[in-house]
Amino acid sequence: MEDKIQVKKSSVYLLGVVLLIAVAGYFMLNSGVSGNDNSSNNNGNNDNNGDYAVTIENGIQKVIIGMKDYNYYPNTIRVKAGVPVSISLDKTVYGCFRDFTIRDFEIHKYLKTTQDTIEFTPTEKGTYTFACSMGMGTGTLIVG
Repeated sequence: MEDKIQVKKSSVYLLGVVLLIAVAGYFMLNSGVSGNDNSSNNNGNNDNNGDYAVTIENGIQKVIIGMKDYNYYPNTIRVKAGVPVSISLDKTVYGCFRDFTIRDFEIHKYLKTTQDTIEFTPTEKGTYTFACSMGMGTGTLIVG
């Protein structure tokens, strides 16, 4: 005497869908966690306080900004007051992000190529916002 367990097809399909959702959710959550860890580095708050984006050449603080996760990278830049600053955008920056604005310094320039620069000398210490012309990409310039 053989007992047969009968399983409805709908139950098998339901089990398959639940497993598929669980596996997809697992991968989405894990990639989201690591993405959040990486994006916390985007703000420039690392061991050297975001200074990695700034190099000094011939007495000028040179900053090259890229784009990562649909925002400027790094999006926190630290420079020294009274020292000239030169900002350029690398080839990863596209669209309205190339139209760079620092309103507090009355700077608004479209940087068409990677050789185009914005040059200014911040004289007052403080925290200033930079953005694209549409405000989609933003960042912070800290003058110390």
